[in-house]
Amino acid sequence: MNLLLQDKVVIVTGGSKGIGHAITHVLAAEGAIPFIVSRNEKSILETVEEIKKKGGKCAYALAELTDPKQAQEAVNNAISEFGTVHGLVNNAGVNDGVGLENGDAEQFINSLKKNLVHYFVMAQACLPYLKENKGAIVNIGSKVSVTGQGRTSAYAAACGGRNALTREWAVELLPHSVRVNTIMVAESLTPLYKKWINTFANPEEKLNQITNKIPLEKRMTTPEEIANTVVFLMSEKSSHTTGQLLYVDGGYVHLDRSLNTLS
Repeated sequence: MNLLLQDKVVIVTGGSKGIGHAITHVLAAEGAIPFIVSRNEKSILETVEEIKKKGGKCAYALAELTDPKQAQEAVNNAISEFGTVHGLVNNAGVNDGVGLENGDAEQFINSLKKNLVHYFVMAQACLPYLKENKGAIVNIGSKVSVTGQGRTSAYAAACGGRNALTREWAVELLPHSVRVNTIMVAESLTPLYKKWINTFANPEEKLNQITNKIPLEKRMTTPEEIANTVVFLMSEKSSHTTGQLLYVDGGYVHLDRSLNTLS
């Protein structure tokens, strides 16, 4: 399927690692120009080189997204280089474990800055160009916002905020034909996920316990599977889809728990 993304400029925050890395690669493979915004120069340069070796296009700006001025400047850099922006993927964030019993107000606020506030800042900075192009925003969310996890109040609150902003922006931007959706991620074996798994005494056993509870094929969702859905939502092929929270999770969140007992 031709997703009609040739030479469309799409900003991807955190686009050089994990799910963001996969999104950047899929966008480039579809002929789009991913513009990575991240603070990790090493991983950015590696990702840009990977894409260029495959014949694709990719550009970037270094920014600490908790600083609104740097976030705005990153968008300005994209505009200076390409003249416009057609899409935004808000992806950057981290489940930082700031909980009710293991965190304080300052840590909670800082976590919201790392995981939610820059979603708003980036959307606002891109908005004139998204309106002009009838573009799209895709937010990356998490099951934590609807299931809870324990000991991660700040991240859960941030992800809940992402869901609310998705619906709010979808309504606000209806007159401009700008579509806004969220991909809800459950269990995907990203570098950060591997780091968390390795905190357990028996990481392999813990990983098996989790994958055995994923209904479809008893396996993790790959970053590429998430990226494929993100890029579809970014494209004109999803032209009448907005305000949705789409779960790319192998049925993990919603399917009957009795399935876990089936072989």
